[in-house]
Amino acid sequence: MHRFLVSAAHKSSGKTTVSIGLAAALRSRGLVVQPFKKGPDYIDPLWLGMAAGRACRNLDFFLSADEEIRAQFARFGHDADVCLVEGNKGLYDGLALDGANSNAALARLLDLPVVLVLDARGMTRGIAPLILGYQAFDRQIRIAGVILNRLGGSRHESKLRAVIEHYTDVAVLGAIHDDDRLALVERHLGLMPVNEMPAAGPRIVEIAGRIAAQVDLDALLEVSRDDTPLPPPATRETRPGAPLRLAIARDAAFGFYYADDLDALVAAGATLVPFDTLRDARLPTCDALLIGGGFPESFVDALEANTALRADIRTAIEAGLPTYAECGGLMYLARSIAWRGRARQMVGAIPGDITMHEKPVGRGYVILASNGNHPWRAAGKQAALLRAHEFHYSSLDHLAADTQFAYDVKRGHGIDGEHDGIVYKNLLASYTHLRSTGDCDWPSRFVDFARRCKMAGRLKESQ
Repeated sequence: MHRFLVSAAHKSSGKTTVSIGLAAALRSRGLVVQPFKKGPDYIDPLWLGMAAGRACRNLDFFLSADEEIRAQFARFGHDADVCLVEGNKGLYDGLALDGANSNAALARLLDLPVVLVLDARGMTRGIAPLILGYQAFDRQIRIAGVILNRLGGSRHESKLRAVIEHYTDVAVLGAIHDDDRLALVERHLGLMPVNEMPAAGPRIVEIAGRIAAQVDLDALLEVSRDDTPLPPPATRETRPGAPLRLAIARDAAFGFYYADDLDALVAAGATLVPFDTLRDARLPTCDALLIGGGFPESFVDALEANTALRADIRTAIEAGLPTYAECGGLMYLARSIAWRGRARQMVGAIPGDITMHEKPVGRGYVILASNGNHPWRAAGKQAALLRAHEFHYSSLDHLAADTQFAYDVKRGHGIDGEHDGIVYKNLLASYTHLRSTGDCDWPSRFVDFARRCKMAGRLKESQ
């Protein structure tokens, strides 16, 4: 087996492009590649998952205990030939001053060698103290090699290789010349997700070819070899219960779902039934509805034009269909979305209006306390604090004074800095993104709630 963590000296060094290229290039050799991504992120994992042909899994110190991270790494990596973990930000960056939640800490926890991607634009001899400093800062971290990125040409590459060979003992695993053809498409909120790009597959193939031509894949596999098998995962229990059809928005506008959450929904007994908010005229036959995050502001014209589906969703929610919406889903269920000087009509199940802003309104980790309004919590049960995250450039305005909220915000912003989670009939809609971890088994709670609603409806019909 081969395992390694791809990190950098700082963010925007090109490690995501390198990681995507490595995953696809190694896969093209016939290797089974399991990608992982450190921290809260939907977009990079979508690219990595497509490149590897296996769903990318997130590893997050804020949301999971160390043992849970180890178990997750083993559960999804035990049958892979290569485990590739892409870090976030720089190798030693993180929330904690002591680096307890940094990329380096993840490398220590999982005993992973580090492949350091260095943006070498404008650098020659200065590359040596940078590498030596990163080695000396934490002797427990094994920097197995560097990949030099955004080089100015063959002469620049030769100088850097000579400096690194003379002053350090670190292997140069690759040297990637500056090339616009390696750039990934970005727009107003960062990298464009693959679910919005019909040409994402050919783009990955092109990136893989260019990375493979400039990175020594054999040397990479050699320095990342690990003959210690990962422990086999415990069998995941599937909870018994009545069949439940869960309609889930999966299209260009809504694609932000963690693979773990989808697995947990299925394990809880839900059958996932995808639908397209841009093209389908009606919801599929379902017992519950899930609309995750995404960028609905980029598709407001098409969403507004699909009046039939908007009306069908609003009617279903008014009739009591158990519904959960996160961030982009909340925006879609509001009355309108105002962006770039124009407001477009949305579903209207939430009596409020979305306003897009130039700067983030809520960004980062959140801590929530659920209250008695929460529709999934057993009556009288004191829930533990929930750890999650948010990332939104919009606000929800013009809410009525008697609006009910499911969460009190202890950290973060949510809807108004104090509350999150609009509750209306059997709808819960929040800016917060939950993730299925040991302390937050939201999929099973939502599925159980939907089953109770379904049973109550049948009893009502029979009376």
